[in-house]
Amino acid sequence: MHEQSLYQIIEPVKKTTISRLNKGKKWKYGYNKEHDLVIISKTGQIGEIYNIQGLKIALPKKPKNVFKHSKNRWIKIDQPKELSKLKNIFDWRHYPDEAKDQWYDYIDQEFERRDNGFWFTNNNKPTYITGTHYMYLQWSKIDVGAPDFREANRLFYIFWEACKADKRCYGMCYLKNRRSGFSFMSSAETVNLATISSDSRYGILSKTGADAKKMFTDKVVPISINYPFFFKPIQDGMDRPKTELAYRVPASKFTRKKITSGEKLEELEGLDTTIDWKNTGDNSYDGEKLSLLVHDESGKWERPDNILNNWRVTKTCLRLGSRIIGKCMMGSTSNALDKGGDNFKKLYYDSDVTKRNRNGQTKSGLYSLFIPMEWNYEGFIDRFGLPVFTDPDYDVVGPDGELIDVGVIDHWQNEADGLKSDQDALNEFYRQFPRTEEHAFRDETKNSIFNLVKIYEQIDYNEELGRTLGISTGNFQWVNGVKDTQVIFYPDPKGRFNVTWVPSTNLQNRIIIKNGIKYPGNEHMGAFGCDSYDISGTVGGQGSKGALHGLTKFSMEDAPANSFFLEYIARPQTADIFFEDVLMALVFYGMPMLAENNKPRLLYYLRRRGYRGYSMNRPDKVWNKLSVTEKEIGGIPNSSEDIKQAHAAAIEMYIQNHVGIVKEGEYGSMYFNKTLNEWSRFDINKRTKFDATISSGLAVMACNRHLYKPNPNIKKQELNLNIARYSNSGTVSKIIKK
Repeated sequence: MHEQSLYQIIEPVKKTTISRLNKGKKWKYGYNKEHDLVIISKTGQIGEIYNIQGLKIALPKKPKNVFKHSKNRWIKIDQPKELSKLKNIFDWRHYPDEAKDQWYDYIDQEFERRDNGFWFTNNNKPTYITGTHYMYLQWSKIDVGAPDFREANRLFYIFWEACKADKRCYGMCYLKNRRSGFSFMSSAETVNLATISSDSRYGILSKTGADAKKMFTDKVVPISINYPFFFKPIQDGMDRPKTELAYRVPASKFTRKKITSGEKLEELEGLDTTIDWKNTGDNSYDGEKLSLLVHDESGKWERPDNILNNWRVTKTCLRLGSRIIGKCMMGSTSNALDKGGDNFKKLYYDSDVTKRNRNGQTKSGLYSLFIPMEWNYEGFIDRFGLPVFTDPDYDVVGPDGELIDVGVIDHWQNEADGLKSDQDALNEFYRQFPRTEEHAFRDETKNSIFNLVKIYEQIDYNEELGRTLGISTGNFQWVNGVKDTQVIFYPDPKGRFNVTWVPSTNLQNRIIIKNGIKYPGNEHMGAFGCDSYDISGTVGGQGSKGALHGLTKFSMEDAPANSFFLEYIARPQTADIFFEDVLMALVFYGMPMLAENNKPRLLYYLRRRGYRGYSMNRPDKVWNKLSVTEKEIGGIPNSSEDIKQAHAAAIEMYIQNHVGIVKEGEYGSMYFNKTLNEWSRFDINKRTKFDATISSGLAVMACNRHLYKPNPNIKKQELNLNIARYSNSGTVSKIIKK
């Protein structure tokens, strides 16, 4: 059975606490700091608490009476025929008073559902949808008519409601699959909010101005037109405008003729609210105040347009000082990284709700949401709106009555398997229909200096194995906290180290002492590579991370051969913590390290602590050719073009021999996807951005240092320029034959 990981029902608050506060209706809509919950209930009572990608959301308490349709699922209820004839508030005013009375309860009910959400029975299960979701399902006209209920959309709208409720949040950054319905859902929300807001402005952006205009004219305007009269404000201008939808009193209502004739003027109130779109650019909506900004196809902005720059500008449109007054609804699939996808990727990961600053905000201010493909793939959703993950034991009926006999995951895998001979086509398929965030940000193979086919083969294999890979997260520490004794590894989910292999007890902490100097006792088994940093703090907390990788080589010991067994990519609060982390790893495994010596603080740290023997000398020079500094601390420079090329060639060699499919049906044992993904993006001309690649490449060079060893027996040949010599005796010059 497929185990979904999109959301979990959790119990972070004691049931007695919930019951006590429910009794007094004390739960307030918004962020609850005491319990670290975002409450989307407006009734003062809460029920189930969802954890959606790290965001804890409290839903309303289930009412005693839950609506149940005869079909036991969501069914759109048609508007009464008598009311459907009324197109606007003016028609209602002329409706007979005695006929109005029978409809007041119905209209009030719709407003209540719009505000508080709606409970209905779905496949015998009480199910809650937000007011926004209700407006989408019940009152929004899309290209196929009325939308279907989908569980994926229910979770999407619950998450969005939490973004609206949380005063710390600027909105959502939604990473989606193709044809997930985001354009229609965001259009529906735009109309929903605009038609109940006064003196407000709503904006739309897309990957191009033409796309924004099309979204406005083909989605926003039709939804607005098809609202029932009791939800439809007075509108100015054309029924189907091209640039601006204005909910305000038209000037024509106050004509000169009416004024001069003495005709009594009708007092009308409008919302003075507008919806419009802008051309795509970094400064779109700059300086304007927005209640909602819809960012459609934000992962497809291509140069010179930059979604990151635009967001920095438009973010200011959603706040007054520190107070957030508007929200952004951003969603997209991702382009290839060099076609705008890299900017969207950064924005997405900067929106991680588990990483907040002291103000409780994410780096971008947005909250990221990723809904895997299997939740929202057309043709594999049953009549109850639930995804059919795996092959069903019996035929499942879809919304249109068609039978579903195959699970979406198997179907997707068959599609992917058919594209494995064309890696770029496969990557495009992954980006369009991703099952993981890594799929969504797959790059084109032509942009890498390494073999991306093999890298992605390994990534896919690792993702398929998942938890069974045996990666342990943790930290190292000195026994009893006494330095320079024995080192132990202890698991910790928040640890800085990822390891796949720990040597047997007899191989741990092996040290050889020669002439009073400590040397690693397991040098024959493997080595480390390290990309260090020297400065503890940087402006804004930015800067390169420290990286350390451990790699085994073939040996007669009980250890996997040619396997990366340790990955460390972190930036602790101080550089000294990083240095000590590195030292403890070297001591524990008893292996030497090759590090770049252009950032020498780590190497001086090792020397000062008595571990100079653990720092390898550059393998491409003999001892007497080393500089004074190199003799003192070891390491290898990164400035030489030869070294850069040798480093890249080392990784390429390792990928070719030990990554992806190495034999028929057999895969390599490189299990660290973070490093693999960085290899896929590596740019040899911008090496400083790739800490893990520098570190892992140095580990490969350290394990294969014999390949770089200079041959002292090769004598320097005399320079022979092959210049001809001539005899000029007599009357004719003759070449001297050798």
